[in-house]
This record gives sequence, C-alpha cells and structure tokens, in this order.
Amino acid sequence: MAVTSASGAQSASGGLWAQLQLQQARRNADQAEQQAAALQSQARSAQSVADRAQENARSLQVQSRQAQGDASQARLNLATQNSVGEVQSKLGDLKTQISKVLQSEPLGATATTAAPVVNTSGQQTGTLVNVTA
Repeated sequence: MAVTSASGAQSASGGLWAQLQLQQARRNADQAEQQAAALQSQARSAQSVADRAQENARSLQVQSRQAQGDASQARLNLATQNSVGEVQSKLGDLKTQISKVLQSEPLGATATTAAPVVNTSGQQTGTLVNVTA
C-alpha cells in the first residue's frame, strides 16, 4: 500500500506542476499581448508624426515654389526698371542734343536773301529757295 500512496502523491504533485506551468504560460501570453498592444500604439503614434511631417513637407514645397515665383518676378521687375532707366537716360541725352542742334546755326546756311523770280512778262512771282546743301 505504501507504493500506491507514493504514486498518488507523485500524481498529485505532477498535476500541481502542470497547473503552475499553465499559469506561467498564461502570464507570458498576457505580457506578450500587452507588449504587442504597446508597440502597436507606438507605431500608430509614429505614423501620425510621419503623416504630419509629410504634410509639413508638402506645405513647405508649396511655399518654396511661391517664393521662387516671387523671386523671379522681382528679378523681372528689376530688369524692367533698369531698362526704363536706360531709355530715360538716353532720351534725356537725345533731348539735349536736339536742343543744341536747334540752338546752333545750321551748317552751310548763309543769311542771303532769296532772289525774286520773274516770269516771261516781267512780273515778280515769288522767290527761289535753294534746298540743296
């Protein structure tokens, strides 16, 4: 009978050991699930940050294109102002030259009076002006 009771005690301790292993396995599974849930939460958070960063990058690209357009327009305006300034300067020089020419006596012109033109009847009809220089 002693053999039977020892084998029963072994059987009882084996069942207790199996229960302990089962409880440990459940704890391990619960911990793994908790860790997986925490990692999923971190992944969602990281994805959200990445999405915001991507939107920010798109916005910066749009602003960059706008700034480039503004810079191009400013360069065009500067070139236009330079051209207008040059034209105005040359016009001023031209006005000065024209004024000098108008104020000076024409080259080769003399202060002679035009000779009267007489027709075949002997009548004075006008004056003859030499236009060749």
